[in-house]
Amino acid sequence: MTKNFDKAASAPTHHVQVGSDKIAYRSIGTGEPMVLITRMRGTLDTWDPLFLDELAKNNRIITVDYPGVGYSDGKLPPGIGQAADFVIAFADAMRLEKFILLGWSWGGTVAQTVVVEHPGRVTHAILVGTAPPGKRAVDIQQAFIDRAFKPVNDLDDEVVLFFEPSSEFSRKMAKESRNRIRVRPGVDEKIPSTPEAIKAYLAAAQEYHADEAGRLQKLMVTRTPLLIISGDNDISTAVDNWFALNRKIPNAHLAVYPESGHGPQHQYPQLAAEQVASFLRHAIH
Repeated sequence: MTKNFDKAASAPTHHVQVGSDKIAYRSIGTGEPMVLITRMRGTLDTWDPLFLDELAKNNRIITVDYPGVGYSDGKLPPGIGQAADFVIAFADAMRLEKFILLGWSWGGTVAQTVVVEHPGRVTHAILVGTAPPGKRAVDIQQAFIDRAFKPVNDLDDEVVLFFEPSSEFSRKMAKESRNRIRVRPGVDEKIPSTPEAIKAYLAAAQEYHADEAGRLQKLMVTRTPLLIISGDNDISTAVDNWFALNRKIPNAHLAVYPESGHGPQHQYPQLAAEQVASFLRHAIH
């Protein structure tokens, strides 16, 4: 079967009504739907288009902006649970009864919450550069905090935030990824940069790690297949946070990429997409 799809870098932005908000999304590829939810301060524009194009060889790829972020109307949900509810409401608006869910960083915490609080909707979850619920075994490093909240991040910032500064290869991949992302004009204009917006993300993350909702215990009994992709030098959500849990989560697959940081899928876009495709073919429910 021949697949026809737009390239991610030129895919048009569409809107769907979710409650009282017009929510922005882009869609490329055909096949089983995969919804991608992004990091803190991420937008439709900040995914590496090569990674999306590679994923779209096997699936319909749907990227979405949270309410009040990027091209979407509304206001960012005040907690991770409400953000998870939004993902389900978006899926309903898109008429997706069941779907694959990929979450990066803050989006990975939302993805885990969708899995445990809306069982049966997600067939497979891919968690990229993220941490499990509850207290972290290894906390976020100051170097990440120093750069993450600048109104605009340059290449040097992105090397520290998402790659491995001590690796020449990683620095090279950071530049190439940034250049691919910025083929689309106006990327920085849509990135949330106000103190109020950043505080909203942080408050939701704090609630997630306090874990009064008991999501960690629910995660350890889910049968939903989970693929966890981490960089070996992630200074935000260290892969060490998963080591003690990996054997306790029944259907978790852990992949650690070398000389990489908080954005391993942007350093290794083909590898990550191929691993996702293999996981979707072979993971046992």
